[in-house]
Amino acid sequence: MTPIRTILKRRILAGLVVLIPVILTVKVIVWFFMFVDDQLGFMFDKLFDAHIYGLGFLSAVIIVLLVGVVSTNVFGKWTIGVMDNLFLRIPVFKGIYTGLKQLANAFSPDNTSSFKKFVIVEYPRSGAFAFGFLTKECTLRAEKDHQETYLIAVYIPTNNLYLGEVILFKNQDVFSTDIPIEEGIKIIMSGGIATPSRIQESRV
Repeated sequence: MTPIRTILKRRILAGLVVLIPVILTVKVIVWFFMFVDDQLGFMFDKLFDAHIYGLGFLSAVIIVLLVGVVSTNVFGKWTIGVMDNLFLRIPVFKGIYTGLKQLANAFSPDNTSSFKKFVIVEYPRSGAFAFGFLTKECTLRAEKDHQETYLIAVYIPTNNLYLGEVILFKNQDVFSTDIPIEEGIKIIMSGGIATPSRIQESRV
């Protein structure tokens, strides 16, 4: 018969496997709620002379919704264009703002020029492979003989999803996959845990 100690150990480990993801998910949601709530909640603290949890978060949701509504009409697009031109004139702010805006646009459902495919490339050395997102195709033309080389730009995340490197590969060095972009994002965010056991590979 299996010792009681072994049975208890298995049950405890099984319970931890179930509870740890739930607890961490709840903690992340609570942290996000508190963080957003604190950003605008201080305005209501003075108004009501007390902190009312949720008002800051609700205000943030309403502001985001209003910005989304305004940004989809003609006047809103014009206003955003004016703001973009203003921000791009500030030397230090320009680099940060441009990078963050392009990254945010990559996940926009209205952006047709964002991540195109979830791919696999041999990087950073021979024999090592990495997941990446195909973002752009371009042609490199030699100055001397005018010979053209077809290149593919691949964004390779190095810190979860929000930081990474853009590497140019030749067409034969990029392997397309049957994994949708949304699933690819899950794979990156999970540290590879969500990677399917079988990936269908094809040339780009």
